[in-house]
Amino acid sequence: MDHELQKAREEGSPPALLMLTGDQVYVDDVAGPMLHAIHCVIQRLGLYEEQLEGASVDSSAELGSLAHGYYHREKLLPSTQSNESLAERFFGGVRKPVFTTAHAGNHLISFAEVFAMYLLVWSPAPWALVSSIEPVSREPELSRYRDEKVNIEAFRETLPQAARALANIPVYMIFDDHDVTDDWNLSALWEQTAYEHPFSRRIIGNALLGYLLCQGWGNRPEHVSELMPTCQELFESSPQTHTLDKEQQNALIDRLLAFGHWHFTLDTKPKIIVLDTRTHRWRSEIRPGHPSGLMDWESLTDFQQSVMGEESVLVVSPAPIFGVKLIEMIQQVFTWFGKPLLVDAENWMAHRGAANVLLNIFGHSRTPKHFMIVSGDVHYSFAYDVRLRHKQNGPHIWQITSSGIKNEFPHGLLEWLDRLNRWLYSPLSPLNWFTKRRRMRVSPRLPRGRDLGERLWNNAGIGDLHISSDGKPVLISQLGADHNDTVFEYREEGRFETEAHPEQ
Repeated sequence: MDHELQKAREEGSPPALLMLTGDQVYVDDVAGPMLHAIHCVIQRLGLYEEQLEGASVDSSAELGSLAHGYYHREKLLPSTQSNESLAERFFGGVRKPVFTTAHAGNHLISFAEVFAMYLLVWSPAPWALVSSIEPVSREPELSRYRDEKVNIEAFRETLPQAARALANIPVYMIFDDHDVTDDWNLSALWEQTAYEHPFSRRIIGNALLGYLLCQGWGNRPEHVSELMPTCQELFESSPQTHTLDKEQQNALIDRLLAFGHWHFTLDTKPKIIVLDTRTHRWRSEIRPGHPSGLMDWESLTDFQQSVMGEESVLVVSPAPIFGVKLIEMIQQVFTWFGKPLLVDAENWMAHRGAANVLLNIFGHSRTPKHFMIVSGDVHYSFAYDVRLRHKQNGPHIWQITSSGIKNEFPHGLLEWLDRLNRWLYSPLSPLNWFTKRRRMRVSPRLPRGRDLGERLWNNAGIGDLHISSDGKPVLISQLGADHNDTVFEYREEGRFETEAHPEQ
């Protein structure tokens, strides 16, 4: 890759480093040894406990000593008919082995658990407080615990190097779903079910409070300054009882859930716009069980105003705007059968209103000339060059998507989905004209080292983007966690016309 890096430098790639991340912690998919470490940190640091409502336990202090405290936390919900829908929606991740988490049994609940999780992920110091005892004794939990401990120990060994690297790089973060819970705000029905129950509302609120203090506060402090005095009042409320005041905690969670400024903009060159695609949803009033739009009309209008007149912008969208058409079609089919939760059926094209407004932004006469979109979420990597059809001077759009640093798609399944996508949505396929992006021409870049015809790169790692001084990508690569790197190779416009799939 050395000659690509040299070319990037020669073409004006700025020397500054910047890391943009999402899903920093998975509070809904926690390994048993990590949950044990969390409880050790809570106890040794004396983190505040809290009262719980709507669960089969009254206090968070009981969570570490219960039979269902490890690997079976979905069973903490009371066994009543009225809570069947809550268990199905909030802890439904245990039945989704392909597109999302398959393990929700250690879902973090209290604020102390969330805060301790952040401490253990970011710093090697708290690990000195963790004991070596095994909190589970029954099979198969014990075997699973010991298998997971091997990976946790490997993570712990490399944490000092990672902490040092991140301490010397500006890092900006935005939440996606796993920072809070799987499928967070996926549909209006999900929201209604989760927020009307005090237990799930508390779990969501605690995770959002953890994001505020450990991630969001560092992006643009002035945006969240109004929330900080209320946070301080909560933590100073009951020092004698060592338990957070329930009414104050609920009031703070109400403010967090109503807060509307998690998104932010960086006045860099090019301008960086980080989208909140979780709390400004375009809800479906007619079909509340269908996926909501990732942003509502008002937030999309604000987004349009923030990009108008710019020469070049870099947009951070947790989910790719231009995704893999076949996978989106599969998600649509599951939605039609009333099962969107089974396949994480949330993408920009899933909601007609949000999709149309977004695509119209690209066609506006004052939209930026260079439009770079960086995304993640889908557990594989790809890069597209996108142009408007029948518009000579339209913007040049790049969709750049990176796999997660640890997650990969099932390899055999992705290989077939990649192949079927090329067959069904080839350039001459009439299926292209039934999609919302039919006005766009999408040309995939080809990952170096691919198998024949492969467009999707299935390898956990970090996306690496080098940008020229005039705001265009000059190097798009994926740095693999196993050192299996690739470059998404550029081809002159038209050269791969017979291979491009205009899936629009």
